[in-house]
Formats: sequence, structure tokens, C-alpha cells
Amino acid sequence: MSLLKPTTKTPFHIDFDWWKQNERDWHVFLRSLLCPEHQEAFANFEEGGMIDWIDPETAEVKPVDGIQHALMSHCALLPEFLNERTAVVEAIFRTFLANGNIPMSADELSQRLGKSAATILKTIAGPRVYRGLRPLQDQPTD
Repeated sequence: MSLLKPTTKTPFHIDFDWWKQNERDWHVFLRSLLCPEHQEAFANFEEGGMIDWIDPETAEVKPVDGIQHALMSHCALLPEFLNERTAVVEAIFRTFLANGNIPMSADELSQRLGKSAATILKTIAGPRVYRGLRPLQDQPTD
């Protein structure tokens, strides 16, 4: 990771590799975010099952976890997935799920969530990593 301090322009994303290395129950957590329809559909889905996902902006085909795909393509788009009472870290995490984990800066997150960019940056750029929210690697921070 870069030693440069992130700014409100620094792109962040959910680092799913961080999840896999640091959270043994990451699949359980992601399953808990599924809508009732997909919780039932994935009840017997093998953990780690991969499917191909096409990035709607770049048309790049990326292998993604099946549960991640259901979250990003359906569950995260439901109105009840994110609301004004959702805690800041959870709201940021869910926003990345809803946009297919396309990197966004604190400024962009601020516009979507109606929260201060400075508060968002302070929350996700500190020494502790919350929900795998990390700066995008190999990107300038200015």
C-alpha cells in the first residue's frame, strides 16, 4: 500500500482479498446481506463458487463470487438495502456493493450518501481497515 496519505480524491474500493485474509466468516457476512429471495437461492450454494461478471462500464469480464454477484446485481439495488439510518461504514460498504465495487473517492461517496467527504475520508483512510474498504492500489493520492 502507498505511504502517501489518501485525500478526498483518492479512489477506494472493497478489497475482497483483504476480506479473505482477515475475516474467516466473510461469506457468512455477505450471505447476511442477501435479499430473502437470494438467501433461499444460495442456501445450498458452495462457498467460493465463481461466475463471470461483465463490468457495465468497461465490458471487462471478471470472475466474481456468486454471492457477490447476486449482491451487486440485485440485492444492493433494492430500496431497503441502504437508507439514511445506515451507519457510515456500512453505508459506504453497501454503496460499493451497489455500484459493482467500482472505485470511488470520498468526494464521490459524499455526493451519493449526503455525508461530509472529510468524515468519510477520516473513517476509511485511518490505520484500521473497516469492511475491507481500502485505497485502490497503485493510484496517485493527490
